[in-house]
Amino acid sequence: MGLKDLHRKLKAFRLKRSLMRNWRKKRTASMAKKASWMIPITHGYHVVEDQSFKGGADESDSDSVVVQREQIAELELWYFGISDAQIGHGISKYLQSHLFDRNPSESQITTKSKEMMRKAYLAARAKIRETQKSVEALKAGAASVMVINREKLVTANMGDFRVVVCRDGVAHQMKSKHQQTARRHWSHKLFSGRMLSWKSSDAASTKKSEGSELAVGAERIDSDTEFVIIASTGIWETINNQEAVHLIGHLEDPQEAAECLAKEALTRMSKSNISCIVIRFD
Repeated sequence: MGLKDLHRKLKAFRLKRSLMRNWRKKRTASMAKKASWMIPITHGYHVVEDQSFKGGADESDSDSVVVQREQIAELELWYFGISDAQIGHGISKYLQSHLFDRNPSESQITTKSKEMMRKAYLAARAKIRETQKSVEALKAGAASVMVINREKLVTANMGDFRVVVCRDGVAHQMKSKHQQTARRHWSHKLFSGRMLSWKSSDAASTKKSEGSELAVGAERIDSDTEFVIIASTGIWETINNQEAVHLIGHLEDPQEAAECLAKEALTRMSKSNISCIVIRFD
């Protein structure tokens, strides 16, 4: 009886030790996951509010700049967007009502975010078509980025607005299927929350955009991902992708970087709205 009792106790001890080991592994994994989004994402924005040398457009012609943050369960979500006066806050409002306000689960955010971003852009363009000619809808410009847990990006751009990701010093622009020449793999999410808005002055370019097609995608953030630039026509008509990366690559403060890009575009006599956001991950 004594040996059997000892054997039972040893089995119970081994089982308890095994359960504790598994619990520690799960806890460590959970802490590691949590730590990934506890490290703050830094961002800065800048808009040129006075381009009086161009004749002084009114506020109704200005860009809209939106920054939102929300946490859903263990996911920290950021939304950054710039859109022209035709679209305004249409994209962010669509995402708010069709995704964020519906209390989605983490898995729903993971699987639906890219498609919801696409639908938000298409809905914004369709709304313009209701009141204006189709050609005006094709001129509409916007660019957006969603950051999930500092691990994933969902990006979209349309018109002459653009999202550029810097990886290891090299500029990468996500393009539509017809424009695509580079590789990419994609997925993921969004959020709701506080909305901060700013406006820049003057009208957007009236020429038909060669990049008017909508491009939506998603990708993982890795150790090579340094920063993201979201900017309006006024930046990209005077500064190319790699040049923009070189201009701000040495600036650790994203606010300073955003100001640098905007001021450089202004110096080069950009004729369109100048608005930009810089997001850093390091």
